[in-house]
Amino acid sequence: MKESLFRKLEAISERLTELDALLADPGVIRDQFTFRAYAREHSEIGPVVECFNKYSAALETINSSRAMTKDADPDIRELAAEELKDAELDATQLADNLQVLLLPKDPKDDSNIFLEIRAGTGGNEAALFAADVFRMYTRYAESRGWSVEILNDNASELGGHKEIIARVIGRGAYSRMKFESGAHRVQRVPETESQGRIHTSACTVAVLPETEEVGEIEVRAGDLRIDTFRASGAGGQHVNKTDSAIRITHLPSGIVVECQDERSQHKNKARAMSLLKAKLTAAERDRQQAEIAQNRRDLVGSGDRSQRIRTYNFPQGRVTDHRINLKVERLEGILGGELDVLIEPLIQEHQADLIAELGD
Repeated sequence: MKESLFRKLEAISERLTELDALLADPGVIRDQFTFRAYAREHSEIGPVVECFNKYSAALETINSSRAMTKDADPDIRELAAEELKDAELDATQLADNLQVLLLPKDPKDDSNIFLEIRAGTGGNEAALFAADVFRMYTRYAESRGWSVEILNDNASELGGHKEIIARVIGRGAYSRMKFESGAHRVQRVPETESQGRIHTSACTVAVLPETEEVGEIEVRAGDLRIDTFRASGAGGQHVNKTDSAIRITHLPSGIVVECQDERSQHKNKARAMSLLKAKLTAAERDRQQAEIAQNRRDLVGSGDRSQRIRTYNFPQGRVTDHRINLKVERLEGILGGELDVLIEPLIQEHQADLIAELGD
């Protein structure tokens, strides 16, 4: 293991000890926002530290066993050699596990997904291919125990899909499917082709994680500046004598709300807080919708045949993933939902890239 990674693991181990103390602090316990943040961090790094402790123990066993291999007693040397071999295997496996555990977590990995498939270049043949791709994903979902809900289906004249949108419900759906977004190209002889010529068409796939429903926004007292001032306008003499109006500024977002309708400062504050939370909720919903729209544009491209991530070649019975130059001659099985032969190499390649960055 690289020295930089070892030092990083030591720092994480020290942080876990620090979090143990913080989570027992009465002041932290009273601040539920801070307590939940620390508890979440503790649960994330706990497995890393547990694995690191096992790795450190394996290194100690290696050192002690190596010393015992020089013992004068041949029986002890033989026993030490076996123990050394086992410890070295354990250390190698634990080091690999630690590298994966240290990879940055995608917070959306456990999410359900929205699967959008649209026919691209190729007319009716593209729509028929879109139907084949949707059927492939449906069968894959069934094999993993996920459920599929069709939300919208724009069927073509020959039984294909000009567009089909579905919700796939299942733990880890996004982690398995997130590399499927892009243009999928097919090369085959269409059923309507009388002269047996191979045609090329395409469809686009977009895999979008389902965002959590925007509930009531939690507002921290430290994020607010609350000002009182005298209400203006109609209301009799009372408005000129009492600072009952409330202005609340949400410092992180810059959103400002005011309320001066009530004579009671407490009522004005309650109404202003309600309005602030409504505005923050709307802003978060707008942000999520804008992010989804941008992700969709980034994921699918134009649907042109030249913009492809994968090609399904029927005459040769082969599927090629162009991103990692992977060729698999199991077309029929893949279209039947056996997608792990494509998905696993993509995940491994992604992890390898992250590990390389981690080492740097």
